[in-house]
This record gives sequence, structure tokens and C-alpha cells, in this order.
Amino acid sequence: MQQFISNLGNELATTGQQFLAWSLTSVGNVVDLLVLLVLVPVLVFFMLKDKVQLVDWFKGYLPVERHLVSSVWAEVEAQIANYVRGKAGEIVIVGAVSYITFASLGLQYSALLATMVGFSVLIPYIGAAVITVPIAFVAFFQWGWGWEFGRVMIAYAIIQALDGNVLVPLLFSEALNLHPVAIIVAILVFGGLWGFWGIFFAIPLATVVQAILKAWPRAKMSEDSSLDTTG
Repeated sequence: MQQFISNLGNELATTGQQFLAWSLTSVGNVVDLLVLLVLVPVLVFFMLKDKVQLVDWFKGYLPVERHLVSSVWAEVEAQIANYVRGKAGEIVIVGAVSYITFASLGLQYSALLATMVGFSVLIPYIGAAVITVPIAFVAFFQWGWGWEFGRVMIAYAIIQALDGNVLVPLLFSEALNLHPVAIIVAILVFGGLWGFWGIFFAIPLATVVQAILKAWPRAKMSEDSSLDTTG
């Protein structure tokens, strides 16, 4: 009993030291989190409340002739709004279709897996490939290798094919005109710069770059020069 009490005291002392060290190292993160939880809502409130004053103040520092900025901003605003609406609709449709398919096939955790599939469309190509792993694991541990496993994977592949070839063009035909190569390059570049958030916002950032390139006055200048030479 004395040995047990001695060991228990040592364990408690070690645990207390570890807890104290963890608390000291994590107190900064907790403070940062509390500051964000308090300041971000206040910041959003005042930005919405004084939107006109803030926009006018910002415009005061811009040049008077700002046709490029105005055209880029108008196109980016329209494209981002259409992108957000399209992505929200895509998440709902893909998630609902995935849940109905998984549930009809008898796959366990159908609601959870369908939710993951729905949100995976936020990250093109990578999201679909990553979510394949949990779906395959659940199907394998439920049925093993067999026709049931194959049915689930074939159904998931059909959902992804219909999403990429039918649903996405229908939802984003009015907003985005990005080549798959441009999307992949955007994911690689912005993901390398900002990690997960760069991958998450790769397509919106790519639309911003596309809007800047389309509004760049270089093409107009070249057309004007060609007209002058022909005249």
C-alpha cells in the first residue's frame, strides 16, 4: 500500500506538471480565440452599420480615373456572388443525392458520408479524391470485397461524374469560365502560398485574377494602335 501510494503521488505530480505546462503554453491560444470571438462580431457589426462611410473613405484614396478598378470590381462581385450561390446549391444537391443513393444501397453512416461528399465539392478534384477513402473503408468493413462494395464505389463514381460534367456546367455556366488547367494551377499556387485556406479559396481567387486579366487595358491599347496604323 505504501508503494502504491508513493507511485500514485508520483503519477499525480507528473500529471500536474504536464497539465501546468500545457495550460501555460495554451493560454496564449485561448486568449487569441477569445479576442477573435469578441472582436470579429463587433467588427462585422460596425462594417455593416457604417458601410457607406467606410466605402467613401476608401474611395477617397483612389485615383479619380479608375475605370480598371471599377470594371474589375463589378465583374468580381458578380462572379463571386454567382459562385457562392452555385456552390451552395451544388452542396445541397450532391449531398441529397449521395444520401439517397447510400441509404438505398444500405450503407452505414449514410447521412455523415453524404454530408462529407456534399462539402467536398468546395475543393475541386482533391475533395472528391479524399472523401473516396472513408466511403471505401465503411463499405469494406461492412461488406468486405464483393458486389455490395463495388455497387457503392460505382454509385459514388457516377455521382462525381454527373457532378463534374452535368451539374457544375449548369450551375456555373453564367458565372465562371475557367479552364480545368486554370483551376488546377490555382489550387497548386494558392495552396502552396496559404495552405488549406489557399486551396479552399482557389476558385474565387482565380476568378479575381481572371477579371483583372480581362479588364487589363493592354488588349484595348493594341487594338487602338492597330487602328491607327491601318488609318
